[in-house]
Amino acid sequence: MSFDPHHLLLVFTAYIVGAASPGPSNMRIMGVAMHQGRKPALLLAAGVISGSFFWGSMAASGVSAILAQFAQVLFALKIVGGIYLIYLAIKAGRSAFASDTRIEQMLAAAPTVSGLSLYRRGLLMHLTNPKALLGWVATMTLGLGPEATPTTVAVILAGCAVLSITIFFGYAIIFSTAPMIRGYRRARRWIEGTLALVFGAAGIKLLLSRS
Repeated sequence: MSFDPHHLLLVFTAYIVGAASPGPSNMRIMGVAMHQGRKPALLLAAGVISGSFFWGSMAASGVSAILAQFAQVLFALKIVGGIYLIYLAIKAGRSAFASDTRIEQMLAAAPTVSGLSLYRRGLLMHLTNPKALLGWVATMTLGLGPEATPTTVAVILAGCAVLSITIFFGYAIIFSTAPMIRGYRRARRWIEGTLALVFGAAGIKLLLSRS
């Protein structure tokens, strides 16, 4: 399979649309960036990126396409992912209804979250997201034909890896800037309420979906 720049552009565009569109992982990175700052958001994003690399490797080897055919695997992912998203929705909802004074007290009393813990949270979120698995299956199916060479696979994986780093770290950096943080403080309740709705809707959708 020879390289076709137009075809590669199509593959990378499809990946960007799927990865950069607002979803649980991006919204969570955004919330952590505005609420806790850049470093915690970058650590969370690193976990998400690692999860993306894992599914990408599985997709390239054909394993994820096989897993996608087993209803039990997707069902387990949906249950775990749905429950985790609803948990995040409850946390965001509580934050939305809490007063600014209460939030400050909670932050002062909260134990320090280690970098490894934030990394694990991002990794867990992406590994239990069936959309991530199926998105990579679709990307690799679109990008690879029956005559694809190892070089073609490597180019697509490398390109998507760069895009993944750019997108998820980009969310962490952009939303941790001073204007974004000031905006978060002014509109904290609206933002947390929106996050609660997004997480809750995504979690319920996962739990109720049949496909």
